[in-house]
Amino acid sequence: MLTLTLILLIGVALLFDFLNGLHDAANSIATIVSTRVLSARWAVVWAAFFNFIAFIFFGTQVAKTVGAGIISPDLINDQVIFAALMGAIAWNLITWWRGIPSSSSHALVGGLVGAGLCVAGADAVVWAGLGKTAAGIVASPALGFTLALLLVLVVSWACVRFTPFAVDSTFRRLQFVSASMYSLGHGGNDAQKTMGIIAALLYAHGMGGPPGEFHIPLWVILSCQAAMGAGTLFGGWRIVHTMGSKITKLSPMQGFCAETGGAITLFLATHLGVPVSTTHTITGAIVGVGAAKRASAVRWGVARSIVFAWVVTMPMAGLMAAAAYFLAGLWM
Repeated sequence: MLTLTLILLIGVALLFDFLNGLHDAANSIATIVSTRVLSARWAVVWAAFFNFIAFIFFGTQVAKTVGAGIISPDLINDQVIFAALMGAIAWNLITWWRGIPSSSSHALVGGLVGAGLCVAGADAVVWAGLGKTAAGIVASPALGFTLALLLVLVVSWACVRFTPFAVDSTFRRLQFVSASMYSLGHGGNDAQKTMGIIAALLYAHGMGGPPGEFHIPLWVILSCQAAMGAGTLFGGWRIVHTMGSKITKLSPMQGFCAETGGAITLFLATHLGVPVSTTHTITGAIVGVGAAKRASAVRWGVARSIVFAWVVTMPMAGLMAAAAYFLAGLWM
């Protein structure tokens, strides 16, 4: 039975999903906006649509990792979920306001770990799942960087006989395809994290399907995809500027390579059930296309500040979640 507390917590989870879309909209649209292939207004509509329909193409492996593979499902209760969401939301709002492209995914994972540690210490953590997520901090930007770099080299060689105008015109059209692919990857990986949280809540309330089975109801899938798409519609303009122009200047061809390399990385991670950061992935890909031109084309100082934000995201969200856990204990 849906209690008032459960309804409110599901609402908070969907708020996080909305803010995730708002915070990470830049990941989907930064390259296509910075190359002026599409205006910001239409870019968010384009990205939001593909964010929403992503559930058609992907399973729920990531949702199961987040819901049952970070902390023990038997320890999950209303207080833990509330604290985890508050820690993640607080960190997302801080980094969004400062224009820092941090990871909503790792903020949520950090929040779960912080709240779990408050309940049962280190025994609460499912170390295999956490290790898989932590590995994604390094693997996703590294793979995005490598794929984007290789794509730039291959495309540059293939287009050597064409005029700059022809190359530019071709890749302006192709960026619609690559941006769609990246938005699909974003919606497929990121929306599942909130699905996992809501499914864990339902499981804790005895509404998670057959005993021993971690089930994701269809209404949870649709509501999470819709919340993320709505958040994307509002955009993340502060972060668009950082991602699209501060790291390196992009041409349509480079934008296509960055988005395609990032999309392939997200498709692979989602298939494997690894909750990676779309922010980390596209940042690695953008740095990769910049480095393919020349190392000095990348503003390494900006890149270093972004990496620093990646490192502190999980512990900071965890600390905020721990504080929220003890505050929630006063009234829950």
